[in-house]
Amino acid sequence: MTVVPATMFAHVYQYQHEQVEDGNRTAGESQTEDSINKDAEEYFGKSMSEFDAEIWETVEHDGDPIQRRSITIDAVIGISVPEEPTDEDDPALPGQSIQIRTSGDETVIPQAEIVEVQDANPDET
Repeated sequence: MTVVPATMFAHVYQYQHEQVEDGNRTAGESQTEDSINKDAEEYFGKSMSEFDAEIWETVEHDGDPIQRRSITIDAVIGISVPEEPTDEDDPALPGQSIQIRTSGDETVIPQAEIVEVQDANPDET
């Protein structure tokens, strides 16, 4: 009998410092999204949601603009949050390093906050 571990999906936010020369950004603006042609479907023949573009949104943290992106990972079998901050963690930003395990792979996401973790198949026993 083979035991298959239960899988989950994880939704996290990852943060980084604002990386734009223009200091006139406001919360809610996205420098990546602003630089992508809004008529991509007409230009490329595809919707932007079909591309793997990283979209960082500008949000406010302690009165300063920072960037945040949403990450969703499927087939997660475990999540670890270190007790102590790692060398990659920046105390000026929200979140901390989170280790996400999928079957055969481990990913560390620095400066992340867990938004939601759900059983991918809640009806299976």
